[in-house]
Amino acid sequence: MKILILSADDFEDMELFVPYYRFKEEGFDVDVAAKKRQKIEGKHDYEIEANHAFDDINPEQYDMLFLPGGKAPAKVRKEDAALQIVRHFMDKNKPIVTICHGPQIMISAGVVQGRHMTCWPEVSKELKEAGAVYEDQEVVVDGNIVSSRMPSDLPFFLREVMKKAKVAV
Repeated sequence: MKILILSADDFEDMELFVPYYRFKEEGFDVDVAAKKRQKIEGKHDYEIEANHAFDDINPEQYDMLFLPGGKAPAKVRKEDAALQIVRHFMDKNKPIVTICHGPQIMISAGVVQGRHMTCWPEVSKELKEAGAVYEDQEVVVDGNIVSSRMPSDLPFFLREVMKKAKVAV
């Protein structure tokens, strides 16, 4: 299983690191991509190396896409290369797992119409306006998409994410 994380500075530390280390624990290959290949810093000052730039990613090489939250999605959603990656995963029906503000990237990619999803409460209006069916639940699974609202939802989110990961391999 090869997982791609798209992020930027100001990601929500727990939402990136808890799944990242859970994936590593399972023995999955995990890459982090950002606008540039560099260290990116979370809201609480933890850093992670983005070992790839968005422009350098070949999404065919990945089995699952992870979009963590925080303020990073507001930056990622402005990058066409990142949006193209999201569209590839949707076109190929590969798993996309997202939490908090992460769905904003999917909104900008134009891929949420008619999909059942959840997100950080303040993003719910935008998600609905983009045509998604918003559900205020700890985790929502709709086909290839797994979405959650916030760090306290991580146990429920990761339970469903790991189910998708085991099916995707």
